[in-house]
Amino acid sequence: MHFEFFPSRTLTIYLARLFFTRILAVLLMLTLVLQMLDLLGESGKILAYPGNGQGQLLTYVSLRVPQLIARFLPYSVLLATIITLATLNQNSEVISMKAAGLSAHQILAPLIATALAIAAVSFMFNERVVTRATAALNAWSAVDYGPVPRTAGARTNVYLAEGRDILLAGAVNGSGEATVMDQVTYYRRDENGMIVEQLRAPRATYAGPGWRLEQPTRFDARAVATNTLPSAVVAKGISLARVAISGVDADAQDLLTLSRSIDALKVAGRRTSELEAAWWHKISGPLSAALMPLLGAVAAFGLARSGQLLIRAVIGMALGFAYFVFDNAALALGNFGGYPPFIAAWAPFLLFALIGETVLVRTEE
Repeated sequence: MHFEFFPSRTLTIYLARLFFTRILAVLLMLTLVLQMLDLLGESGKILAYPGNGQGQLLTYVSLRVPQLIARFLPYSVLLATIITLATLNQNSEVISMKAAGLSAHQILAPLIATALAIAAVSFMFNERVVTRATAALNAWSAVDYGPVPRTAGARTNVYLAEGRDILLAGAVNGSGEATVMDQVTYYRRDENGMIVEQLRAPRATYAGPGWRLEQPTRFDARAVATNTLPSAVVAKGISLARVAISGVDADAQDLLTLSRSIDALKVAGRRTSELEAAWWHKISGPLSAALMPLLGAVAAFGLARSGQLLIRAVIGMALGFAYFVFDNAALALGNFGGYPPFIAAWAPFLLFALIGETVLVRTEE
């Protein structure tokens, strides 16, 4: 019996390379198929804007692909685990390794190490690429795929109230006095809450105080009349600080930026449990890839000729997909305040790590 955690160097490299190539193959397949389906649904909206063509479709693909990779990488690791272990089992390689004195944990060790490395790369990819792509895509879709807006600090669908009046912005870019709003709508209401005036403008800049709408279209609800103004300054009570903490999208911010946003919201007395859960999930989410070999390990063992290989593969797949269901449910409960943010992000990971380890020990060790 070998007591080292890893098997021999040759066997470790063999298993890691086999597992890694299957992860890449499954991820490539999923990304291509899902990108084609997604592009079919969005191409009509993109091409509906005058002047958009093939270039804009390629821009959409370049922004959407990183999101698909980040979302479906854990699924790819799960499916690659099932494929790799089932193939090893069917070819009697698992039996040979166990006959050589290797335990189930030693057989899985190269796969778990590979998954940990992929989880680390996934975390860096999410922080450096996915957040920027998400911010850019959200800002672009908020202006109905018109001219691509600046993406630094972009936020979408910003809602701001000034007493009874409301200011809506499809996208907010920049920071400080250089803040710019796109697709702006301002509603002025009377003491009964009825809208008496509406102004729509493609752009608004900070007027210090207030926000200057550029060539707004004004609708007077009382006179039922519409006219275009050269400019108009509205919402003088809405400061730059309020705009800075509004419309925080956790998916479009990295850990450091999101931490600053959470601190600013806490100072303003705003609820931050949803953002805090998202902050923790930025760590636990990529790390879930390292959990997949353990959950899919049931497919590696048992005699292939017993006719139970398919059942074992289905059980491993069911455990993996059950994790994703519980993970989403825990985040939803955390958003509603049912779980503390840390528990909402980490409880499914720890629970299924214990389940996978228990199944492995009880059945194979």
